[in-house]
Order: sequence, then structure tokens, then C-alpha cells
Amino acid sequence: MIKAEIITIGDEILFGQITDTNTQWISTELTKIGIRTTRKSSVGDNKADILQIFHEAQTRADVVLITGGLGPTKDDITKTTLCEYFGTELYINEDALAFITDFFAKRGREMTEINRMQAALPRNCTYVPNLWGTAPGMWFEHQGTVFISMPGVPFEMKNLMTHALLPKLQTHFQTPTIYHKMIRTVGLGESFLAERIEAWEDALPPHIKLAYLPHFGQVRLRLTATGNDLAQLQAETQAEVEKVLPLIEKHVFGYDDDELETVIGRLLKEHNATIATAESCTGGYVSHVITKVPGSSAYFVGGVVSYSNDVKINELGVKAETLAEHGAVSEQTVIEMAEGVRARLKTTFGISASGIAGPDGGTDDKPVGTIWIACAGPNGTKTRKLLLGKYREQNIQLTATFLLEVLRRQILG
Repeated sequence: MIKAEIITIGDEILFGQITDTNTQWISTELTKIGIRTTRKSSVGDNKADILQIFHEAQTRADVVLITGGLGPTKDDITKTTLCEYFGTELYINEDALAFITDFFAKRGREMTEINRMQAALPRNCTYVPNLWGTAPGMWFEHQGTVFISMPGVPFEMKNLMTHALLPKLQTHFQTPTIYHKMIRTVGLGESFLAERIEAWEDALPPHIKLAYLPHFGQVRLRLTATGNDLAQLQAETQAEVEKVLPLIEKHVFGYDDDELETVIGRLLKEHNATIATAESCTGGYVSHVITKVPGSSAYFVGGVVSYSNDVKINELGVKAETLAEHGAVSEQTVIEMAEGVRARLKTTFGISASGIAGPDGGTDDKPVGTIWIACAGPNGTKTRKLLLGKYREQNIQLTATFLLEVLRRQILG
């Protein structure tokens, strides 16, 4: 297994001023060519800290990928630090200078001396042209380890990796094939899922590993197969999927990149069905999740955010006596909300949620995290009571997941 380490450089990352999306993308792409990322590090614009992480990475990794610190200003110190680490000096690379000169000329912009210095590279590096910006890519080979320095701008880094560096890495290393298969489940907790499939997991071949990736009411089962023949790995992994499906099939909503809302959208289209939402505690979040899917206008008609009881009564047709007797957070209320929005917007399905998202507002009989959900459809109305935690944002996202799962099961009958 070829091991990779990724280092991001820049104070702005450590200060939290920008989100580092580079390392996730790089790790994904390295996996596709059989290189495993074993460590990720972020370091500020401090030469001593950068040198230390370079020394550490050298002892652990076969390839070290570095992003950031290649701009034209004084705070960008990656190139000079690389020179110190490799015991070399900067020089004007004529190929890099010609490219940068042409880059500015084509855009009708003046090239300053600061811009010219972006063509200054460590003498021991191989210049990797960056066709999407002025910060060059650099390839070093040092004591058996490859160091690659790239710009931190995601657009530039991704293109440089895709078109130049990933192919170069594939030819430099003899890498194994790594194949991932994801089984997407919902409605069954990680520990319950693990208990149910324990015997199957224990019988997996040694070259196929299983990982559990839980996220807001869902668990992704990631099968990772390692070998030399991709077609064989795909066939072996699919055989294992078919073995485990009978144990968990009703909780499986998709595979690989499938999202719950995307799968539901496909199901609604296949059944020529439509959906409307009535939301209280989720404040429109469920509608947002549904409509972020491209093409959702084919099945999503609209929604009502009925935060107040007056809106529940006047816009959804919830009976005043229902609210008086049972309260807004009750099975009876969400039934009338779901059936009301379905009738008023003339949709196949109506879904609703009402509860106490928190962090306050709970009572002894209805503590924070008590949420009722309902789905009304051609075969009646289904409800579910959720008993969640004290964290508002988590409760809203979990409610959306469980509500969409109730809808999925209703669509499937």
C-alpha cells in the first residue's frame, strides 16, 4: 500500500477563516488510484512549523502532498521553506516565466515584479505547469519520498491534480486497486445494525473491510476491497452485498452516492406522485432538503411553515379543539397537518412535523426533543413519535431524515 500524507499551509485555515475542502477531495482522488491517505495536517505560515511537519511526513509517507502558500506576497513562504528543507535555492525557471508572461498578456494585464517572482522555483524540483493560475506545481523526490506542492485555490489544485499529477503518480508508483461500495441505510442505529450483520461481517474475506459511517439517522456501510483486478473486486463486493441485503433490506434506501432525498425524488417520479409539506418545528428545513434536488419541481408542489397555532388552524385546517385538547406537539395535530396540506395543495402525499426542537420549551410530559411526524397518502396516514436530544440543529436534521424515511416507506407501500 502506497501511503500519502496531506499538508495544508496557511494561517487562514487555522484561524477558521476558510474551510479546508482540499484534503477531502485529494483523499478521494488518491483512493481511486490505489494510494491511501494515512494522515492530514494543517500548519500556519511559520517556517519552523512547516519544516517540522515536512521532517515528520518524510518518515511516514511515500508521497507528501502540500497545498497553499504559493502566492506572490511575503506571507506565502512555502517555496522558500521547501528550499531550506531540500538544501537548495530559488532560480527563475524559464518555462514558468514564459507561461506567466503569456498568462498576463492574454488577459491584458501588466505583470509586476512580484508576479515575475512566481516563476522562481527551487532548483531541485520538477516544474508542473498550472494552466489555471500563476502559482506553479512542483514535484520533488527526496530520500525515497515524493513531495508535491500545489496552489491552495481549490479550482487550480483540482485541475492540476486531475490533468497532471494523478497520472504522474500512477506511473511513478505501482499501486494496488482500491474499490469502495457504499450501502446506504436509514432508520436503524449503528449498534443495532452492527449486531444484526455481525455474522456476515465476521465472514468477510480478508481483503474486503467494512466501516460504519453514521450521520443523522443514517448509517453508510462502506465496503473497501483491495487487490489488483478491479472487475474481480467489483464482483466479489457485489456478492457480499447480496449476502447482507436479506438482513437489512427494508432499511437500505440506496448505494454509493445516493442521498435519501434524491432516492425519494426518483420514487415520486416513478409513481407519478406529488408531495407537500406542513412544518412547525423544522421551520421549512424539510422543504429545503427536498427542493435542493435538481428537478424537484416535478413532484414538490409547496409547503406551509405553520409555526403558530393560528397558521395551523387557518392554513392547514387543524381543529382548534385538537390543539386545545392535545396540544401542538401531538399525534392528533400532525395527522391533521399532513392531511390538511395534502388536501389543500391537492398532492399525493402530505408530510408534517411538530415538536420541541430545543434547547428549551419542554415540559415533564413533553421534554425537549419530543417530536411527532406524519405522512398522509392514498393508503392512509402513518405517524411516528421521536424522542431526540437537547440540540436544536441536530433535532431538526434528524426529524427531516425520519420524516423522509416514513414518506419513502409510504411510497413503496
